[in-house]
Amino acid sequence: MITQSMKAAKQEIASYRLLTKPISPDNAIGRLTRMEAINSKSINEAALEKSKNRLSELERALSKIDDPDFGLCRDCEEPIPAARLMILPETRLCVQCAEIMSGPRAL
Repeated sequence: MITQSMKAAKQEIASYRLLTKPISPDNAIGRLTRMEAINSKSINEAALEKSKNRLSELERALSKIDDPDFGLCRDCEEPIPAARLMILPETRLCVQCAEIMSGPRAL
């Protein structure tokens, strides 16, 4: 599961790298379209960084999978449910601690 997630993250990174190439100032695409392209590039750069971070976390999780504390919440030290680990193998927090860390949600 982790290796599949890593493969997907690597594919995302490759895609985002293509989308974040510099925009040539002499490109005759029009002023508004050029501004949209620059904005799009910024959004894709943020997504690229997020994918790189996820890949790094997945690599960390894979290297720690045989550790006795793998799958334990780093805050409360309770086991993280297997379903959560299947969805987010890189997670270090149980649902309750993750909710506390993200703060109260607006209703």
